[in-house]
Amino acid sequence: MSDHETVPADVEHEDEIPADHPRYADLVTRHRIERGVEKGITHLQGMHAEGRGSAFDYLLGEETIPSADAAERAAAAHLLLADDPVLSINGNVAALVAAEVVDLAEAVDADLEVNLFNRTPERVRAIADHLREHGAAEVKGIEADARIPGLDHERAKVDADGIYDADVVVVPLEDGDRAEALDEMGKTEIVIDLNPLSRSPRVADVPIVDNVIRAVPNITAHAEELADEDETALRGIVDAFDAEAALEAAEERIRTGG
Repeated sequence: MSDHETVPADVEHEDEIPADHPRYADLVTRHRIERGVEKGITHLQGMHAEGRGSAFDYLLGEETIPSADAAERAAAAHLLLADDPVLSINGNVAALVAAEVVDLAEAVDADLEVNLFNRTPERVRAIADHLREHGAAEVKGIEADARIPGLDHERAKVDADGIYDADVVVVPLEDGDRAEALDEMGKTEIVIDLNPLSRSPRVADVPIVDNVIRAVPNITAHAEELADEDETALRGIVDAFDAEAALEAAEERIRTGG
């Protein structure tokens, strides 16, 4: 058996995972989710969601395909054009890409807002503290003084000066009915989801079929590249993006591997 076919079960830090392991990114992702559960950031259900995503990523070749990169560039353009952009943060996102969402928020002058399906005051505080530990100056979603119309349960709770008033919202790893409810509010939605057949990417203005650990830094890189472009150029990128074609390309890759 190869030295890299397994990883010790008692890995305490992701630095202990061999960087040349063929499933390195997947192992790091699993490790971060496990640590998120231990810290009270990620709900146990998030582990199941991560497992589903991992399967789709494997079928995508565990890489950012060209249509996803184009979507990430369009997402960056949308965010740079936005008046009030917000990045919605759930437990899995906080566990997987805390520093990266902070970097993206800084690059596009967006707010970070905690929004959870399984919401408790303790989890909201834990996620907010985790984001601050990774450089966030301000985190919204604690007051939750407004509600998304058409939704019940805790996931409807948002900040009035955050997601509720936002014109562009990045909603990674979200449930489909919340994505649909935000769409009904007329918001421009950027969805990161590894399943091109799920409801969330299908209602999105910009569906990004990519692993969040690749997608978020890629959006940031595109935003930094486009930072000096004028409004006309940015709107040209937005208008040229074809959401349906991006979903079809991702589905084709998953079905055929090519």
